[in-house]
Amino acid sequence: QVQVVEFGGGLVQPGGSLELVCAASGNIYTINVMGWYRQAPGKQRELVATINSGGGIKYADSVKGRFTISRGESKTMVNLQMNSLKPEDTALYVCNALGYISASPVPKRFDSWGQGTQVTVSS
Repeated sequence: QVQVVEFGGGLVQPGGSLELVCAASGNIYTINVMGWYRQAPGKQRELVATINSGGGIKYADSVKGRFTISRGESKTMVNLQMNSLKPEDTALYVCNALGYISASPVPKRFDSWGQGTQVTVSS
C-alpha cells in the first residue's frame, strides 16, 4: 500500500557527484524513518544513511563527510547528495521508508522498499 520510488542513479567518474531522490506514496499516516541502503554485487546490503522524523541522521562511516541526506520537498521525500564518489561506492542504492498507514481503528505499521537505482563510479 506504500510505494517507494528512487531517481537519480547513473554513471559518474571518480570524484564526481550525484543526487538521489526517493519518494514514498500511498495511504501514509506518518513516516518515522527514511533511508538509503546499498548492495554491491556479491556483498550484503548495507546502510548508507537514514533520517528520522525528528531530524536525527545516521551515516555509514564509509560515507561520512561525502554524502548528505536531507528531507525533500515533502515529508515523504528524501534526498541523498553524494560527493567525492569512489569506485567502491558502486552499488544498487535502495530507499526504505518506515512508518504507519491510515487504517481503522488504528494506523498500521509499514516497512517499504523501492526497487533501487544503480550508481556506477568508473573512469
